[in-house]
Amino acid sequence: MSNKIRIKDIAQMAGVSVGTVDRVLHNRPNTSKTATEKVKKVLEQINYQPNMYASALAHNRSYRFCLLIPRHESEAYWDEIEEGAMRASDVRRDFHVTIETFFYDRSETTSFDQQSQACLGTQPDGVVLVPSALEATRKFTDQLHQSAIPFVMLDSFMPDLHPLSFYGQDSFASGYFAAKMLMMIAGGETEIMLMKQTKDGKVVSKQQDNRETGFRHYMHDHFPHIDIIEVHLPLETSRQKYTIILEDFFNTHPQLHHCITFNSKAHLVGEFLLHTNRRDIQIMGYDMVEKNATCLKQGSISFLIAQHAYMQGYACIDTLFQAIVLKKKVEPVNYMPIELLTKENVDFYRRTQL
Repeated sequence: MSNKIRIKDIAQMAGVSVGTVDRVLHNRPNTSKTATEKVKKVLEQINYQPNMYASALAHNRSYRFCLLIPRHESEAYWDEIEEGAMRASDVRRDFHVTIETFFYDRSETTSFDQQSQACLGTQPDGVVLVPSALEATRKFTDQLHQSAIPFVMLDSFMPDLHPLSFYGQDSFASGYFAAKMLMMIAGGETEIMLMKQTKDGKVVSKQQDNRETGFRHYMHDHFPHIDIIEVHLPLETSRQKYTIILEDFFNTHPQLHHCITFNSKAHLVGEFLLHTNRRDIQIMGYDMVEKNATCLKQGSISFLIAQHAYMQGYACIDTLFQAIVLKKKVEPVNYMPIELLTKENVDFYRRTQL
């Protein structure tokens, strides 16, 4: 009902002028207390809901959102995040929403510091960020809070930093689920290989750490006798070096048939297995990127867990739009579905679904 009521109708019901109703609706001065109360009483009776879209368009202002994400190769998980974010901006083009993207080196805290300050220097209306180390991220989010700039966290959740909203998988639950699915086909094994991409021996993603924690929790409870053997593939190392590391590993563990990784680079092992004709070994991994999909179809990857990266990128920007432009409340925590992809169903996965 309220959507069909005009300001003229409200004025007649309240017994005041159209100008008075307009001033009350937009919190403008020069309206008596009595007239204001009459208008507000009518608004309450009809459950009036202002047309925020029309109001936002009427202001005819522009909005700048910043996207702060890790630097990455092409055809990576983060590409889909960017695509989804740009699509959300395009959908809202009538509101003059623009996005500027900043990339940081996930293995270097100083890179996050530099890029976050560059982002802040653009005076954004809102920010979407993938956290770095806790203290480096806190320094930036404290500045955002001080400047009253809302921000959405993506990928890794740090609730103590009080973001407007979060989008990503429940990492612990995802790792636990991954272990359960893997052991449906690897229950008879005595060894499982865990592949990690590392910088100075450490994984640079908190999300991957949390997945591993969930994985090991399941394994400890249900398959404590299985050895989990780590293989580290250093970041920024050549494919030739990876080949040497993997060749040595599989020669040393000839009875091992199943592997897992918690990043989007399962294809590093998958392609090696195909090139060396090790058809009795498979790896499980994350993210529906093209190289992973190819290995999945050819049999060197057993399962992929999809994170709907495009959906995440779109939703983060849309959440900023809803909160900042339309002044709407938004959900503070948004866990993405944990979707298992196999050779049989991968062609039905809709990468850009919303």
